[in-house]
Amino acid sequence: MKRINEFKKQFDVTPETTLASLKKTYRTLIKEWHPDKFRDDDEKAAEADANSTKIIEAYHFLVSISPETKAANIEEYTTTTTSSGLDDFILEKQVLKVTFKDGSAYEYYGVPNKVYLKMINSATQYRFGKRHIFNSYTYRQVQKRTEEV
Repeated sequence: MKRINEFKKQFDVTPETTLASLKKTYRTLIKEWHPDKFRDDDEKAAEADANSTKIIEAYHFLVSISPETKAANIEEYTTTTTSSGLDDFILEKQVLKVTFKDGSAYEYYGVPNKVYLKMINSATQYRFGKRHIFNSYTYRQVQKRTEEV
């Protein structure tokens, strides 16, 4: 969640922010910090390189969790989360990565360790995920499906 908040702050994201305004902010930031704008011997060259990398990462991340992206992919997400079944899942630093049997994978942000432990100890992890995780946490797709359901 800390990473999400940092990215939102960097791009000044509000609930009303559209993909178009996100792209405009991205272009403005990248123009300011593009590495080609500085000479190699300039002390800001290394800073520009690091900042441009962070800007690109933040932009791609924010696009992947934006409401417009979610709305465009809701049918596929619903099909995956309601009928595919779980293949694997792991929690690292409150980010739960879930791989489904159709080959797609999603990351869920802000999942507490106690919820993860309840999922592990559940008789049916897939049902637990459907009830308590899949529609309760901020998510993004990190791997496309490999097979048709």
